[in-house]
Amino acid sequence: MTVTKASRFLRLAKRITVFGLAAVALASSIAQPADKPTERQALLLGQFKPQPMLKVPENLVERSKFPCIDFHGHLARMKPKETIAIMDDCNVKLFVDFDGRWGEILEKQKAKYRRWPGRVIHFTRIPWRFINEPDFSERAVKSLEESVKAGARGLKVSKALGLYVREKAGKLIAVNDLRLDPVWAKCGELGIPVAIHVADPDAFFLPLDGRNEQYEALVRNPLWRFYGKDFPSKDTLLGQRNDVIARHPKTTFVGLHVANRPENLAEVAALLDRYPNLYVEFGARLSELGRQPYTARDFFLKYSDRILFGIDRGSMSRFQYRVYFRFLETRDEYFHHGGGLGRWRIYGIHPPDDVLKKVYYKNAAKLLGLDK
Repeated sequence: MTVTKASRFLRLAKRITVFGLAAVALASSIAQPADKPTERQALLLGQFKPQPMLKVPENLVERSKFPCIDFHGHLARMKPKETIAIMDDCNVKLFVDFDGRWGEILEKQKAKYRRWPGRVIHFTRIPWRFINEPDFSERAVKSLEESVKAGARGLKVSKALGLYVREKAGKLIAVNDLRLDPVWAKCGELGIPVAIHVADPDAFFLPLDGRNEQYEALVRNPLWRFYGKDFPSKDTLLGQRNDVIARHPKTTFVGLHVANRPENLAEVAALLDRYPNLYVEFGARLSELGRQPYTARDFFLKYSDRILFGIDRGSMSRFQYRVYFRFLETRDEYFHHGGGLGRWRIYGIHPPDDVLKKVYYKNAAKLLGLDK
C-alpha cells in the first residue's frame, strides 16, 4: 500500500470511528427515558445537600459567657412563659421587643410580661396610616411622646420606609423625607435610640439569575426581591438613611443588620467613623459575618463600643442563640449559621472578654439608660 493510500485509509477509519461513537451515544440517549435519573444527570439545586467530610473540633455553647441583652427581637407570636424560659436557659437577661407599637397594642404587650419585671422592654413604631394627612408630622410626634410616656424605650423603623410606604399617588416615601425630621429630632430630645432597618441584603437588589448568591432564598420568598424600576437602588436607600443620620447628630441611631451592609465591613467602618451617633446590631446577618472571620474579628475589636448583640427572630429558639454564642465565643470552623440566607458555612471569631462584655450587654445598657 502506498503512503497516499495509507493516509486515505486512516482518515476513513477515523470518520467511521467518530460516526460510530456518535451513533452509540444517540442510541443510548433514545433508549434512556428523559425523566429517569442517571449518574451524570444534573441535580436540581434544591436537591443538592452535600454533607461535609471535614472533621474539626466542635465547641457548643449553651449559655452566653456573660449576661446579654438581645437588642433585636419580635415577641408578637411568642408565649410569655416560653420566652422567659428560653432567656433563662441562654443567659439572656433583657429582651428588646420591636413589636410594641403604640396605644392598646403596646399596653397588651407590656401586660404579657408584667409577671417578669425588667426582663422585656418595648419599642414603638411610626403610625404610617397618617402619612397622607397634612398633619402627619404632628401626629407621628404625638404618638411617639405618648408611647414613651407609656413605657416605650425606643423607636423601631422597619424597611417599609423606602420600600413599601407610599403616598396616595403611589410614590414611595423616601427615608429622608422631610416630614419625618420632627420624629427623628423628638427621639433625640427624649433620649431614646432609633433602631432603623433600611434596605436588605445586596443580592435582593440584583437580577435573579445564576450569579445571585441568594437565588434559593429569593425563589422561596419572591417578596424579598427589590430589583427593577419599582424600587430605588440599595445605594440610594442607604444614602437617604445616611442623610438622616447626618442631619440629626443629637439622635442616636442603631443600624440594624450591621447597617444593612455586612457584605462590606469597610463601608460600615467608614460610617461609624463619620457618624459618632451611629451604632450597629448584627441580627440575622451571622451568615455574612461568619464567612469573613478575620475581617469580622478586626471589626468587632475596633468598634467594640458601637456593636450590639441581637438575633432578630420572630420565633425565639435556644438553637439560634447557641449558634450566635458559638460564633462569638469560639474559634470553631465551618459550622452552619442556622439561618436561611446562604448555603455556605461560617467560622467563630473569639474576641477577648472585654469585647464580649460590651457587645453582649454594656453597649445596649448604655443606650437604654440601664447603666446609670
